[in-house]
Amino acid sequence: VQLQACGGGLVQPGGSLRLSCKASGSIFNVYVMGWYRQVPGKQRELVATISSGGSTNYADSVKGRSTISRDNAKNTVYLQMNNLKPEDTAVYYCNADILPLGSSMRRNYWGQGTQVTVSS
Repeated sequence: VQLQACGGGLVQPGGSLRLSCKASGSIFNVYVMGWYRQVPGKQRELVATISSGGSTNYADSVKGRSTISRDNAKNTVYLQMNNLKPEDTAVYYCNADILPLGSSMRRNYWGQGTQVTVSS
């Protein structure tokens, strides 16, 4: 099982980006999916999460500017970020709780990071 994230890049303040992350491999079920971010010297922090039923949770710092969504059929989670600010600059990581095929225990998986840089 692996998570593959993409969609980062360089964007000007006020711009938008859409991140996506697909879970692949021998998967029986995907539960909560989410996005976290980290800047050098700081702890990784929550950006947003979404349950398999669509319930969402956002960090106050991105609330109103970001939308998390998912396509359960594709095991993919998205993060639409609007009105980006320089303080949104970070490496963004996707995360998911997954029950692998043939296993009785959920495991937590991280994707590789994708860099988001907000700068003029």
